[in-house]
Amino acid sequence: MAWGIIGSVTRRLMLLDTASLYFRAYFGVPDSVRAPDGTPVNAARGLLDFIARLVQDHRPDELVACWDNDWRPQWRVDLIPTYKAHRVAEETPAGQTDEEEIPDTLSPQVPIIEDVLDALGIARVGVTPYEADDVIGTLTARATGPVDIVTGDRDLYQLVDDARQVRVLYPLKGVGTLQLTDEAWLREKYGVDGAGYVDLALLRGDPSDGLPGVPGIGEKTAAKLLDAYGDLAGMMAAVDDPKAKLTPSQRKRLDEARDYVAVAPKVVRVAQDVPLPDFDPALPREPRDPAALEALAGQWGLGGALQRLLTTLRA
Repeated sequence: MAWGIIGSVTRRLMLLDTASLYFRAYFGVPDSVRAPDGTPVNAARGLLDFIARLVQDHRPDELVACWDNDWRPQWRVDLIPTYKAHRVAEETPAGQTDEEEIPDTLSPQVPIIEDVLDALGIARVGVTPYEADDVIGTLTARATGPVDIVTGDRDLYQLVDDARQVRVLYPLKGVGTLQLTDEAWLREKYGVDGAGYVDLALLRGDPSDGLPGVPGIGEKTAAKLLDAYGDLAGMMAAVDDPKAKLTPSQRKRLDEARDYVAVAPKVVRVAQDVPLPDFDPALPREPRDPAALEALAGQWGLGGALQRLLTTLRA
């Protein structure tokens, strides 16, 4: 794999939280966009347009579509059983991945997206039993050049690091309008930097991920406590220090949440040691498999969206 600096040229890496983007494409593009056989392809075509716009606007040298091989890893569920529990469509036998609740007309498009990215030669990386967030965390930790993480998931704010030129591009409207998230933005919005976002997130909780948080400790209170005590460990040490200026209510709530606080960091913090397969992250100028891509374009009616991406890749 090519990372960071080749010769004396710094290479910019772009990491896509792919499911986050194709969900946004699905809900942002009308399902009247269909293949010749009537199959909806709004997510597939929308994602191709997203990638074209991202490449056009940000000109990465390397691009990786990161994949949820396991959207709800058992090792996270073992620590916090409610983790993403409300999204489970169907329980499966022990040792198998639970089925995620996905709109009926989106799930058939995911294999189409996989095939098109593979034919284009855009690296697609997923590892079991990890989420795309963990792949992104590992690739970010390994990178030696600037990294742009494109995601609609705030959990990845934890990777923002100005010193390493790691930022999150958070879509506000499509991917044409992106919130450029750096440490200054995080401090202004939440009062923490990237490293502190994990502590803030686990204290606040996140209903969308089934994380209960610490009852009575909302986002603003969490930010104030982290500012006062530095980090989660400092806060919990203050619970045991009668001289610490916690209110009786805060002390009681944090004390009662010790079991949750002990395990939540491992659930919320993205892995940075995922065993990744070998792959080439270089942004392709030409399709890896032109014949397969032509066949996919005809079968699924990918038309203008695919041509726009090909034109952008060749520019």
